[in-house]
Amino acid sequence: MNMMKKLTAMGLALALCAGLTAGCSNSSSGSGSAATPAPAATPAPENNGSGGFTTVEAGKLHMSTNAAFPPYEMTTDNGGFEGIDVEVAEAIAAKLGLELVVDDMGFDAALTAVQTGQSDIAMAGITVNEDRLKVMDFSDSYATGVQVVIVKKDSPIQSIDDLANAEMIGTQKATTGYIYCSAPVDDPDAPGYGEDHVTAFDTGALAVMALVNGQVDAVVIDNEPAKAFVAANEGLKILETEFAVEDYAIGFAKGNTALLEAVNAAMAELKADGTFQKIVDKYITAG
Repeated sequence: MNMMKKLTAMGLALALCAGLTAGCSNSSSGSGSAATPAPAATPAPENNGSGGFTTVEAGKLHMSTNAAFPPYEMTTDNGGFEGIDVEVAEAIAAKLGLELVVDDMGFDAALTAVQTGQSDIAMAGITVNEDRLKVMDFSDSYATGVQVVIVKKDSPIQSIDDLANAEMIGTQKATTGYIYCSAPVDDPDAPGYGEDHVTAFDTGALAVMALVNGQVDAVVIDNEPAKAFVAANEGLKILETEFAVEDYAIGFAKGNTALLEAVNAAMAELKADGTFQKIVDKYITAG
């Protein structure tokens, strides 16, 4: 399957973040909810009176995420949140004069939350693609995500081509890994393996556990979480060949231009003064 052709067809058009090659949340300052929010009409945002932008709650920046995506967002032992996205969002909020509130939920719910005005931004290793661009706006890209394949060390699946022989592939629900793998085999633009050969799990960790238990033959997931899962589960490995390369960006409600521009400006400052790279280096070791 020609994954680069797939990515071109899906329109990944944002510029890559210079200097970062990454393999794809109670809050740090407020409380989050593990429940999936029900779609609702967008509420009227509070006016912050600065920068020309508004947020869902005055003085706060609500970030919806799925805190099961190390090293970008994960929970801590004391019930808090940490990770690249969490610390970057905290730094952005500080520059905007706001307090970050991290709302933890399912990945697809995190995307819905920002679309329906329940959160201001969505950060969860979110890939930009054509379908998402129809319902969300995105910041400049801040990282490169690499999708890889996890298998058992003794698996007959030893290359990307061998995935065609897998009876069942595991992915996380609503991710691009699921979109790629579940596409029809005969799709001329982006052939996949068909929905009958893919199982979507609520989290990447559950997909990996299914692999360990023999319920799936392989897991397609982002590289950095993959490395963490393989390190924590003996007998697994990551195939050498990359499955796909894509851009991560921050999601916004359609038309929320003032906040998007303010966040882009804050991110540019964080990159220029070295703060962004320091956060990345804290969680991802080069080499």
